[in-house]
Amino acid sequence: MNRTEADGGWVLMGTQLVPADAAHVPVFDRGLLFAHSAYEVTAVFNGRPIDPGAHFDRLARTLAALELPLPHDPATLHELQDALIRRNALNEGLVYLQVSAGDYGGRDFAGPFEFRPRLFGFCAHKRLIGDAARDGIAAITLADERWKRRDLKTTQLLSQALAYRRARAAGAQTAVMHEAGLVTEAASANIWMVTPAGRLVTRDLSPAILAGVTRAAILESRFDVEERAFSLEEARGAREVFTSSTGAMILPVVELDGAPIGDGRPGRMTREVQRQYYRRIGAELMHFRWLEWN
Repeated sequence: MNRTEADGGWVLMGTQLVPADAAHVPVFDRGLLFAHSAYEVTAVFNGRPIDPGAHFDRLARTLAALELPLPHDPATLHELQDALIRRNALNEGLVYLQVSAGDYGGRDFAGPFEFRPRLFGFCAHKRLIGDAARDGIAAITLADERWKRRDLKTTQLLSQALAYRRARAAGAQTAVMHEAGLVTEAASANIWMVTPAGRLVTRDLSPAILAGVTRAAILESRFDVEERAFSLEEARGAREVFTSSTGAMILPVVELDGAPIGDGRPGRMTREVQRQYYRRIGAELMHFRWLEWN
């Protein structure tokens, strides 16, 4: 049976797996009222979560910055996530874990001295390597209006949601965010460019961007990467541009504000990054003949 993100299936509430239509969040939950919550999304390929340890490490860092304790020890979180994957028969797609600051029966900005976090999880059946990876996507440019702690993976995602809506209205698939003339990220992904001289560049880590797990995997490969901020004009004049993220992996950006990037096709470096990353997750490259450069 072909399944999609809308299937619902089974969700994790605390330590219990329940049908999605039976799951409820209290109206005074601080995640609902204040976006006082963090999340992680892990790709699942051939039934196996990709880099789960890195995702749990980042979740712990985000929770610490939000003054929230881990709801369970890391080993238990791994077990709960694995149980969620199995119960939903997730072979390919995404598994989400979200941790809110909890419910205290009222709306109070400061909240209690000690929080009792609430855990919630769900799965999304999704093809991870699809037509967008093959053909590339179009992007628009938008001023980055997000808060200043983009290194924290919180559920405060309204700016990103609006960026996707503006991109869709313009006939594009994502947005390249920028501030003070410098590129920060795509709407929900790290961004890379290949300079006219063939140099692979991505923005260095700071509170301005999220430390992407897929970004880290690319940096661990044999590529020679320059980590620095680059301008919107550099991106427009780049030979290649691509994004990296858990949900979409490696996506070529072939058009920016209606103008082609390079020759308007996924480039040689992008294809090599895709090949190496797909091998890393255990994909059989024979199924993706379009990876061959011509």
